[in-house]
Amino acid sequence: MTHHDLDQNKRMSHYVGWSLIALITIGILASMTISSGIDINLSADIAKTAENMLQAQDRLQARAYVSLFSFMLQAFISVGFFFLLRAYGPILATWALAIGVSASLLSLTGAVSAMNVALLAENSAFEVLTSDAQRLMLAGMQISSDYTSFHLSLVLGCLANAAVFTLFLKSNLIPRLISGWGVFASIFVATAIVGRDFIPALASNTITVAFMLSNLIAIVALGLYLGIKGIRKP
Repeated sequence: MTHHDLDQNKRMSHYVGWSLIALITIGILASMTISSGIDINLSADIAKTAENMLQAQDRLQARAYVSLFSFMLQAFISVGFFFLLRAYGPILATWALAIGVSASLLSLTGAVSAMNVALLAENSAFEVLTSDAQRLMLAGMQISSDYTSFHLSLVLGCLANAAVFTLFLKSNLIPRLISGWGVFASIFVATAIVGRDFIPALASNTITVAFMLSNLIAIVALGLYLGIKGIRKP
């Protein structure tokens, strides 16, 4: 690898790192503002969420466009990781890219669902075609689609992250504490989400908070390290 290639990769790592931080920040801010009360992934009450969504056309549309922007950021991050890590495991890096982009595409179902319910809320044709109860049912179906696609995309995304952290651990481009914790956190999240569909005890709030917090620490640590320092010289 030439000195020019090293400089390019270091610059790329800065871009990827700050994109990660931007993605997390946008997600947190959106959940606290735009998505509050209209995102089933933040609430377990399907009926109440459906009622809120039918009264929140503008916020639904805003949520959809925020999801589109988040998808573009995530796609950039996945491609960036591929170029940074392909030399240390081309097959695993390609697999991580494919799975990561697939997870991002799957998460776009939430944006489609938001736009669909916004159309239900704003178009007077649905007042003629359906009753209030039927409109709630249609909104509930969109909510179910959003819920399942989000959780499936989260599993795929964490598996992609596990591959990325494994390659960072192998290459020693970042501190081993960050990469090692990232491997653990990514596998922990994917295992807990799949496992709680079969073992109800895994759906407890304590376990949910534990795996989400461990994953957040891993991603924030990676984003800040890459954004501030960039990758090490191999």
